[in-house]
Amino acid sequence: MKPLNWPLMHNNILPEDKQALIKFLESADILTQASNVEAFEAEWSRWLGVKYSVFVNSGASANLLTMNIVALMKGRGEVIVPPVTWVSDIASVIQTGHKPIFVDISRKHLGMRTDKILQAIGPNTKAVFLTHLLGLNALTTRLVEELERRKIWLIEDCCEAHGATFKGRKLGSIGAISNFSFYYAHHLSTVEGGMICTNSEEVYNVARMLRSHGLLRESKSQIYKEQVAKEHPDLNSQFIFMYPAYNVRSTELNAVIGRSQLLRLDENNKRRRENLAIFLGHLDPTKYQTKFRFKGCSPYALILVLKNQDKELADKAERLLKDLKVECRRGLSGGGNQLRQPFLAKRAAEFASLLPNAEHIHSFSWYVGNYPTLEKEKITDLCVALNAL
Repeated sequence: MKPLNWPLMHNNILPEDKQALIKFLESADILTQASNVEAFEAEWSRWLGVKYSVFVNSGASANLLTMNIVALMKGRGEVIVPPVTWVSDIASVIQTGHKPIFVDISRKHLGMRTDKILQAIGPNTKAVFLTHLLGLNALTTRLVEELERRKIWLIEDCCEAHGATFKGRKLGSIGAISNFSFYYAHHLSTVEGGMICTNSEEVYNVARMLRSHGLLRESKSQIYKEQVAKEHPDLNSQFIFMYPAYNVRSTELNAVIGRSQLLRLDENNKRRRENLAIFLGHLDPTKYQTKFRFKGCSPYALILVLKNQDKELADKAERLLKDLKVECRRGLSGGGNQLRQPFLAKRAAEFASLLPNAEHIHSFSWYVGNYPTLEKEKITDLCVALNAL
């Protein structure tokens, strides 16, 4: 078979995005965070179905600010996290003084298992940081209801799940806080960028302050600003710093691209779902896992998981992908089980025997690029080649 020359992403910044940026630059005076950032936040909130959104410079920054908000409003403690996720989810937990508690994932939806999460909850659990991996919904009614009953925050990592749904609601509109990434290969790209979303006015205002040096003036609550200013008459009200915070603002340039991309996000997501359905529908179910929680998904990538722990087949599949010039990532998001990584080596022994599904994904899975312009013939040709192994 001829090489398929299949990248992880193709044409994610289209000519109309560039034209929108050029038009903006022709008349713009301010390029740093200003009116387009606020407009993008409002448009994203309406699309997602939440009250508030805060645009930042990356999904990792969204993670970091979110874990800071948990520490400020709930106190530091244990945060339940998946072993298969992007590194910044776990890093942000550690960086903000929380202790990560790992539970195994489900082979069906690649997110943490509800039963394992509930078993891991202890008296010092502050939040559950749930990743909707590769656009598959990892929520269950039992999990949502139990966390609400126990007053434990649900944090949704939706960095790969733009537009996925649970019971008719978009993922990211259900937890106390949700995070999105707008990196290049994601459903919507601002080149670099991320979003923090919430229905809590307090969370929103704290996020705004943490985004910009901890400045009080970033809060949208006039009453709060006046109250603090009265308590500190010796300070210039424009320069009152409430927290030892960060500068993770984004720019008008990124927001203009995001606003342009948002106009076609739903249609692009539809094509991504069609691509995954074709891929899973043509794979040999005796060799590969073809049953996932497909309902409500918004797939970031095409998911290739061996049904069994077959080292010989895994080696053949990896060679085939390389020979066909199909760009892929072994271990799915973040390279597989994060507890194998050097920065978590001291914690690995505690959880090593508790993560069999994460271990399977680590060694026997890959993801392949999925994007709206992906040719259907390439998908079926790849399936034919994989099935022949």
